[in-house]
Amino acid sequence: MSITEQGLLERDKDTMTLNMGPQHPSTHGVFRVVLEMDGEIVRSAEPDIGFLHTGIEKTGENKRYVHCIPMTDRLDYLNPPQNNLAFSLTVEKLLELDELPPRADYLRVIMCELGRIGSHLVWLGTHALDIGAMTVFLYCWREREEILDLNEMISGVRMMTSYIRPGGVAFDSFPEWLAKVRKFVNEFPEKVDEYESLLTNNPIWLDRTKGVGVMTAEEAMNWSMSGPVLRASGVNFDWRKNRPYSRYDEFDFKVPTGDNGDVYDRYKVRVEEMRQSREIVVQALDNLPTGHYKLPDNKVSLPDRKKLHSSMEALIHHFKLVSDGIKVPAGETYVPTEGARGEVGFYIVSDGSNMPLRMKLRAPSFMGIPGMCKMMEGAYIADVVAIIGSIDIVMGEVDR
Repeated sequence: MSITEQGLLERDKDTMTLNMGPQHPSTHGVFRVVLEMDGEIVRSAEPDIGFLHTGIEKTGENKRYVHCIPMTDRLDYLNPPQNNLAFSLTVEKLLELDELPPRADYLRVIMCELGRIGSHLVWLGTHALDIGAMTVFLYCWREREEILDLNEMISGVRMMTSYIRPGGVAFDSFPEWLAKVRKFVNEFPEKVDEYESLLTNNPIWLDRTKGVGVMTAEEAMNWSMSGPVLRASGVNFDWRKNRPYSRYDEFDFKVPTGDNGDVYDRYKVRVEEMRQSREIVVQALDNLPTGHYKLPDNKVSLPDRKKLHSSMEALIHHFKLVSDGIKVPAGETYVPTEGARGEVGFYIVSDGSNMPLRMKLRAPSFMGIPGMCKMMEGAYIADVVAIIGSIDIVMGEVDR
């Protein structure tokens, strides 16, 4: 494939153009790859994106800060707490809030790590389904349902939780919820063993994933990959370790890495990440601090509803926050976080009003697509499905 003088793509006459996809569940009609095929070999791959038309970044510039939270849920609908957190941390940095109550940070960590496990379960189930393993898909959905039940218990919503907000979290935890989280993390290691017993040494799984879609550490960095894809190529980098936020430095966990940077290593890294997220949640439950679950400053966080019947000051703060929102000092900032798919961060410019002047998202799914197409070059067409699944893209992050 070459580029003409008019800037158009011109394919060779002895190759065949093939529209690939959508075949992966997360691409559901909004993503395809145009392949230039030389027999069974992919000579080049060109992504076709932009069909969701969400416009979330631009819409956010016309909404109050707290009203942006439900939109961040929809960017990555498999791990909403992580996007809530990335947005909230950026707003809090603009507000110059150095520290939140410890209980708020620990509840954020629990929700984000449960979200990471839930997201990886969807990835594993659908990735295995793409390659032909139906049973793993059913097993992963079984555990994901439990996580959605936990979301519903604490936030009232199964998927779009809007749980993490500037200043803390929306609701405090309670004993029944904590007991159910404890039950889940106690039973989860056995479930991961079950997934691995079906796949890790399965000859068909090995044939379909080993040596497929290889990306070296240098290539992964050059193509701006992050998260599990970067770490599978051997790069030991995780924002939770390298620049801790939300008290992640108080938790003991490992950052799994791979050696070969192929589809199999991405599988192994994500499976180990589920185990490590489980360890983080256990530590958070064991050491969950008492105290406030949100900042007691009522210019940032809503006052407790119980006070509204007895305190005029609380009633005034509630009215002002609901009607005007948070006023954020003028400035601009970016805060990177470690999402399930890689680096998630919001760049926000504030003019001192109650709405962002500019808002941009660094989304790992969008950043991963060029590298994914690079992996396809020279691969067999049968391996394209495995490569797409190994990147774990969510189109809400791409077409925003």
